[in-house]
Amino acid sequence: MGKLIQRQKIRYRIRKKIAGTAVKPRLSVFRSNAEIYAQLIDDDNGVTIVAASSRDKDIAAQKVTKIEKSKMVGAAVAKKALALGLTNCVFDRGGNLYHGRVKSVADGAREGGLVF
Repeated sequence: MGKLIQRQKIRYRIRKKIAGTAVKPRLSVFRSNAEIYAQLIDDDNGVTIVAASSRDKDIAAQKVTKIEKSKMVGAAVAKKALALGLTNCVFDRGGNLYHGRVKSVADGAREGGLVF
């Protein structure tokens, strides 16, 4: 149980510094063992603006590695955000290390046109 408690403390520490607004939402990443989820959140109103995950039909159908799927999730979030006219965001790694799948979500979002 120690690892989960430690990750929760890290999340609280990150969230003290980072908050999303309607103009500059927070790109929150959640990584489970099998899947990865990303969403743009407006913390002022407590609303999720855009969401994408590796469970979306077009991404889940791909037979590629989890890191490549993560990059697709980042690109999907960026595409949906740009359709709504959002280009800036702040990245929230959700207590995970900025490495591997979390990093590839960020890379995919940047390539998709999001700035952070």
